[in-house]
Amino acid sequence: MTISLRKSDHVLHKELITIAPLNRKKKTLLILASTLLAVGLILYKLADRYLIEHVEATVPATQSAGTAADADDKEKSASESAPVSQDDWNYNSGDIIIAVEKAETGSGSDKITYFVADVQLKDSSSLKAAFAKNSFGRNIIENTSVIAAANNAIFAINGDYYGFRSNGVIIRDGILYRDEPARDALAIFQDGTMQAYNEEEVSSAELLAQQVSHTYSFGPVLVDDGAVSDDLDQVSIDTNFGNRSIQSSNPRTGIGMIAPNHFVFVVVDGRMENYSKGMTLTEFAQLFAELGATEAYNLDGGGSSTMYFMGRVVNNPLGKQKERGVSDILYLAEPT
Repeated sequence: MTISLRKSDHVLHKELITIAPLNRKKKTLLILASTLLAVGLILYKLADRYLIEHVEATVPATQSAGTAADADDKEKSASESAPVSQDDWNYNSGDIIIAVEKAETGSGSDKITYFVADVQLKDSSSLKAAFAKNSFGRNIIENTSVIAAANNAIFAINGDYYGFRSNGVIIRDGILYRDEPARDALAIFQDGTMQAYNEEEVSSAELLAQQVSHTYSFGPVLVDDGAVSDDLDQVSIDTNFGNRSIQSSNPRTGIGMIAPNHFVFVVVDGRMENYSKGMTLTEFAQLFAELGATEAYNLDGGGSSTMYFMGRVVNNPLGKQKERGVSDILYLAEPT
C-alpha cells in the first residue's frame, strides 16, 4: 500500500492564492522604501548644496569688526580728526565723501527706480569687503544690513554671492580664499583702481603681486576702458539650480570707477509694477557710461540687490522692503 504525501492540487492552489498577495505586498513595500530612500537622498544633496552651511575659513581677527577697546580707539581717533558732515543722503569726513541720490525714469509699467552713490576716497583702504557671519564658505548668509552693521560700515552694497557657486577666484582684503578660474571677473587694487580680467588668463598669483585688494566673480563686464560692452543680451553667468535669466529687466547691483579712488555704486530696484521694472544689462551698462565710469562691473542682482547707508537700507528690495540674505558685501568704513 502506497501513501502519497503530496498535497492535493486543490489545497496547493489555495496556498498559492494566499502567498501571491503577500509577495505583491512585500514587493510594493520594497518599491516604496526604495523610492523614499532615493527621494531622501536627493533632498539631502539639495540641502547640502544650497542650505546647509559649510564653513571653509574664518576671517582673521585683524579683519573683523573689532573689540570694544578697538571701538573706543576708533572713537578717539575720529574725535581727533576733521569733523564729519552728514545727513540722510550725504557723508563727508575728509577721508570719505559719499553722495547718494534716488533717481526715477519713465512711468507706470515702464517706471524704473534706482539709487546712485558717488564716492570719493582719500585712500583705497576705506573700500573693504566682509563675509556673512565672518566666515567664508557655502550657504553662509546674512542680510546686507546685518553684515554692514557688524563691520561699522558707513555705506554698503551686496557683493557677488560667491557662496552660491563653487568656482571663481575669490580674493578679499588681499587674502586668496578660492582659486577656481571660470569667468570674466573684477579686480580692485590698492592704488584705488579697478579692472575687469579673465580668471583663466590672469592667475591669482599675478593679481596678488599687483597688490590686488578684492576680486569679484559674477559679471558681466559692463564698461571696459570707457567702452560699453556689446552682446550683453547673450550673456550667461552660470547654470546653477534656481538661476533665472538675467538679460531682461531685473533688479541690479554694480560698481564703476570714474577715476582712481572715485567710484560710483548703483542699485536698481525691480519686479514691482508702477514702482520699478528693473533694467536690462544694456541699460545698466549705458547708465554707468553716462555717469562717467570708465570701468564698470555687474554684481549679484535680483532679490540680493541692496544699498545700505548710514544705518538704513535706502532702496526697496524687490519692492517688498525685505532683504534677501547674501554671502558677502562691499562696504566703506573710515580707515583705521
